[in-house]
Amino acid sequence: MNSPVTPASAAPAPAAAAAHDRILVLDFGSQVTQLIARRLREAGVYCEIWPYTASEQRIRDFAPKGIILSGGPASVTEGESPRAPQSVFEMGLPILGICYGQQTLAQQLGGTVEAGHAREFGRAFIDVTGECAISQGVWAQGAREQVWMSHGDRITKLPPGFRVVAASEGAPFALIADDARHFYGTMFHPEVVHTPHGAALLANFARLCGCRGDWTMKAFRAEAIARIRAQVGSGKVICGLSGGVDSSVAAVLIHEAIGDQLTCIYVDHGLMRHGETEQVVATFRDRFNIKLIHRDASELFLGQLSGVTDPEIKRKTIGRLFIEVFEEEQAKLGGADFLAQGTLYPDVIESVSATGGPSVTIKSHHNVGGLPAHMRMQLVEPLRELFKDEVRALGRELGMPEEIVGRHPFPGPGLAIRIPGEVTREKCDVLRHVDRIYLEEIRTAGLYDAIWQAFAVLLPVRSVGVMGDGRTYESACALRAVTSTDGMTADVYPYDMAFLTRVASRIVNEVRGVNRVTYDITSKPPGTIEWE
Repeated sequence: MNSPVTPASAAPAPAAAAAHDRILVLDFGSQVTQLIARRLREAGVYCEIWPYTASEQRIRDFAPKGIILSGGPASVTEGESPRAPQSVFEMGLPILGICYGQQTLAQQLGGTVEAGHAREFGRAFIDVTGECAISQGVWAQGAREQVWMSHGDRITKLPPGFRVVAASEGAPFALIADDARHFYGTMFHPEVVHTPHGAALLANFARLCGCRGDWTMKAFRAEAIARIRAQVGSGKVICGLSGGVDSSVAAVLIHEAIGDQLTCIYVDHGLMRHGETEQVVATFRDRFNIKLIHRDASELFLGQLSGVTDPEIKRKTIGRLFIEVFEEEQAKLGGADFLAQGTLYPDVIESVSATGGPSVTIKSHHNVGGLPAHMRMQLVEPLRELFKDEVRALGRELGMPEEIVGRHPFPGPGLAIRIPGEVTREKCDVLRHVDRIYLEEIRTAGLYDAIWQAFAVLLPVRSVGVMGDGRTYESACALRAVTSTDGMTADVYPYDMAFLTRVASRIVNEVRGVNRVTYDITSKPPGTIEWE
């Protein structure tokens, strides 16, 4: 045994992509900062997001080819507002400031920013009055382009060396450029889809930085395997396998690196969807030949949940039991040197936010629960540099089946938080049947990949119905389907009525115990995606 488990928030910054060109994003707290990194990675450029407080030495050690200053909620007109490290303007690197990043860039370089002018939020149109390196081939001079704005302050005096490339009535300095130093600033947000050519502007900036765009999942796979082997050596690794995308991809990647040094532990709490436990066991034991311990603990979990109706107590009970069962199985193995986790890059960013970064953490996770620090193992987190869509791409690169890598998110507590009120085996069986029919119809209609998350909820109400010539008094269920990019906000999926009618008809005819079907049309916010 080595040292206590290192939490993800305290883990060292990854040394990945050392062989690749990279761009550094300094975060000032925008809720869409992650999209900057996603757009760059889509262009094959590796990047990381760090707090704006990063030291000069740390930035130099990262050796970026360029720096992007993100947006943020503060106002540069306030005395204590965040500033970029002054040294970044002296490194000879191309810099792009976005919204707040543009404003602090301008003010720190001798310009003037003022509050109290016309605010712009949402879609806007700008007039392209010139050309610069990042707009070349994207916008034509004289064009009128759609962008997405979110600002209250604006630049009123440009710093020396800058000129205007695009403007609007509310943002006379919508795009500014200093071509001599390769400094640029946008008042709008190029990273969001509401700026149609924004991704191309960011790709142009990456090319200006000299980035080759050669960061691919194939390259990441090879580098990650080498890092896992270097970290683990001859040690033993255990992985808590949930059957979800993240832990599954992490397990297959680690197994490719170290083979039988890895053992996966799958704790079956009896709260999975139809056929998932059988699929997990068959996929990992038979297809990938990974050592897997399958512990059926459903009796224990359902017994402990008997009579529990409070959703927080449900979560805590499931989390506590998961840890206890996992520890029992880990002890039977005689211990291990490393614990593998499917930590993703958004988790790392949010951990930094929660411990002093500028962003406000919005997302709340439904994970089963963290493992205790007294389990004296080092963490192996091979996915901690990746976003969710990149994890899916890596899974496909590893040859994993689409039914796993393309699976909708599923909460750690499973069906327990989709059954408001007491959880019983009978209710789980009914909900599994409803959910199976619903997902079957979604796949048959070719809608599965267009939906972020779809599931059924068994409601704690009963309603009167008529079947044949008889009266029924049975349960109601709700169907839910949302579209999203990151789960932080979500819109209702707009099914047509013919689809919903077909699904409802199948459910009430095929599932004993359900005689009424509803569709949840609540967005997030104000609702959450899950019901509990």
